[in-house]
Amino acid sequence: RTSSIMASKLFSHLNNNPRAKLAAQLSLSALIPAVPILVWSRDIEKEREERAHEVATRLRIPSVQTVDDLMVEKCQPGDVILFDRRCECCASGAAAAFGCLLGKSLLCEEEDGTRSVERGSYEHCGIVVPGLSTSQGAEHDPSNLCLLEATPGSGIACRPLLTRLEMSRSRSVILLPLSCPGEKRYEVDYDDENAVSDKMQFLKEQTNNELAKFRDKWLSDSASQNYASQHSYLSIMGALLYATGLYPTFPIPVSPSAWLVVSALQDCGVGMKLNEKQSQQTRVEDFTRDGRFFEKDTVRLRPGWKFLSPVVMRETSVS
Repeated sequence: RTSSIMASKLFSHLNNNPRAKLAAQLSLSALIPAVPILVWSRDIEKEREERAHEVATRLRIPSVQTVDDLMVEKCQPGDVILFDRRCECCASGAAAAFGCLLGKSLLCEEEDGTRSVERGSYEHCGIVVPGLSTSQGAEHDPSNLCLLEATPGSGIACRPLLTRLEMSRSRSVILLPLSCPGEKRYEVDYDDENAVSDKMQFLKEQTNNELAKFRDKWLSDSASQNYASQHSYLSIMGALLYATGLYPTFPIPVSPSAWLVVSALQDCGVGMKLNEKQSQQTRVEDFTRDGRFFEKDTVRLRPGWKFLSPVVMRETSVS
């Protein structure tokens, strides 16, 4: 009875106060569309936690390799990995999913015959870097490789490459193997020490060391500047500015993940030196065009360096 009396007084107050009634209507109008978003966010976060638990507790049989294990063995520091993500599976919230959708809609182009990848809308990427382990022989252990990427949930994140692949819900994951001058990757047996020249070995060690320095610096800067809270905003603003043609006038990266990878390639001496504005205008799609043959919309490497033919690491759906 007390509840009925309180409800009656509330309705009477709303009827007699137009401003209060308008405020209530506006609040309700905002709440109704928010309900399915909240339900989706809760469900996808729960699904993410379950997948993380499944990956962490997965039975690993010695001497038995999974497809992901074999793919990781193909990777080396400096390789770039492209993701055609399922935006509805973004577990970092509605803003992250919206940024993903805008990236696919505004930054990805239809296949025009210039890309090295036949299909897919790649709006996220990361670069393979040496892992954090300092144990003896770790630098040559594929299981120690990590993926450095810009994310909405963790900021600049460095996660074990195998775990990252197993956690991925992307439609397609593509590997762009990086080849240094004179290297014939996949053509010779690199277990044979004579297959790698002294010059090539020096270049690889230098690249690994510079990538490790870059990794540590960006992880530190991300933590100190709370980049995680800015990533979704930057992704949304970058895509909108690109679509409207205003991106040259604002110091905002068109694609934060592509900007990170280009910056890493430049710092380790692989990518052509660009000014900050040019680096910020790079899209993930630009990695799918060979800089030796295209002047625009591509990532240019220094002479002798090149990306080899793309390797499909995972392709679960073409829809």
